[in-house]
Amino acid sequence: MFDTDSQQPHRGIQRRHLLQAGSAVGAASLWLPRAAAQAAWPTKSIRFVVPFAPGGSSEIVARSTAAELSTLIGQSVYVDNKPGAAGNIAMAEVARSDDQHTLILGHIGTLAVNPYIFAKLPYDANKDFKPVSLLAKVPSLYVVHPDVPAKNLVEFIAYAKANPGKLSYGSAGNGSAGHLAFEYLKMSAGVFMLHVPYRGTGPMLTDLLSGRLEASAIGAAAIIPFIKSGKVRCIATGSSRRLPQLPDVPTVAEQGFPGFEMTQWYGMLAPANLAPAHLAKLSTETMKAVKAPAALERLRGDAAEAIGGTPEQFTQFIAIEQERWKKVIARANIKPD
Repeated sequence: MFDTDSQQPHRGIQRRHLLQAGSAVGAASLWLPRAAAQAAWPTKSIRFVVPFAPGGSSEIVARSTAAELSTLIGQSVYVDNKPGAAGNIAMAEVARSDDQHTLILGHIGTLAVNPYIFAKLPYDANKDFKPVSLLAKVPSLYVVHPDVPAKNLVEFIAYAKANPGKLSYGSAGNGSAGHLAFEYLKMSAGVFMLHVPYRGTGPMLTDLLSGRLEASAIGAAAIIPFIKSGKVRCIATGSSRRLPQLPDVPTVAEQGFPGFEMTQWYGMLAPANLAPAHLAKLSTETMKAVKAPAALERLRGDAAEAIGGTPEQFTQFIAIEQERWKKVIARANIKPD
């Protein structure tokens, strides 16, 4: 005979098992769409902000990377130039972005210089962003007008020391890469030269070519044509190795300053709220993008060196650069225009 009372505990256990199974299925049904959404990222076009005007090395690096990355991630990556206030306007805007599809091109200026020359910034270079990858380095070239009696850096430093205060060098403005490059050289070599800031590389280059300035430090892409034509003389490169475009020009390090390197550098940053899974995917694909054959060809044309490091490597690189330029800026008392 069937004992209904004796089966009540079993029925209770079965009911609990069914409820638990139902809860598990319900939880899974909630989790799966979220997991699928993360795996499918990006779900729309990615905006890659460049905090400078169109043209120059920043444009080459950003567009080369964006073109290859679009293919790798299956969504369009488009470049959006947002210049102004030494890059501070664009950096502040992207720092506040929360759409998971906005990135920015980080630079020596916005990450390693601005934090030390501006009394107050509208962004925190270390807290508001997640480094994705260091993309490329563009060397600064030290050049002089042909009338300067120096064929190399050793002769130039000797001439500057023998003529204190006689030489002047120009830059695109206070706190610009060219300004930093020459102050770093002055500090390393123990020489004095007058700094003449301009409103951009163009007007400064006009005075250098005419002989109203004796020297300057300029990004390779902008000055190599004038070196090739003999309108200026390159006495040293700021790169760690000689450039293929100028194989006979030694580096600063080769000419008595071991470890010296002066390059403009560019990297990809995301807002700090980017999901870890998205960051991992973006970093992996970006490292591939910057080393793709088409990207390498574009960068070589700008005398740029492709890097493509991990987020951890880029984070460490930024910290080293900040420490280096903090000292140079303090010693040279560099202030924004």
